[in-house]
Amino acid sequence: MIGHSLGGAAVLATAHLLPSVKTIATVGAPADPTHVQHLFSQHLDEIKTKGSAEISLAGRPFKIGKRFLDDVENHCQPCHIGNLKRDLLILHSPTDDIVGIDNAAAIYSAAKHPKSFVSLTNTDHLLLKPGAAEQAADLIAAWAKRSI
Repeated sequence: MIGHSLGGAAVLATAHLLPSVKTIATVGAPADPTHVQHLFSQHLDEIKTKGSAEISLAGRPFKIGKRFLDDVENHCQPCHIGNLKRDLLILHSPTDDIVGIDNAAAIYSAAKHPKSFVSLTNTDHLLLKPGAAEQAADLIAAWAKRSI
């Protein structure tokens, strides 16, 4: 399984439900899904009262609902990460200004071996710089080939 950003947090949270998953890779993932709440903190009251709100994250529109808030608030991400029992690859840019590099360190610390960390230098959270997405894909492919 591969997940980017909040998708990486989702992969870490759900991999234990899928016994066929042998390897997990995350790219720019938050260590704790509640981390993302600061990105839409000005909309929290609207989400709680109206049930949802459309917000902008990294220039893209997203609809965030109350159920999402409830799910992330009642979730123990370090528990799931510590019990993965699968190969884990963590890719993160040290200059990620959306999900800081400290998140990669927290994921790495919570995980048990086998685990690997790769620093994605000279890129941003969305891997928009030329060649950044390809670099991440090549690294994941080489790592997955070794792990399977």
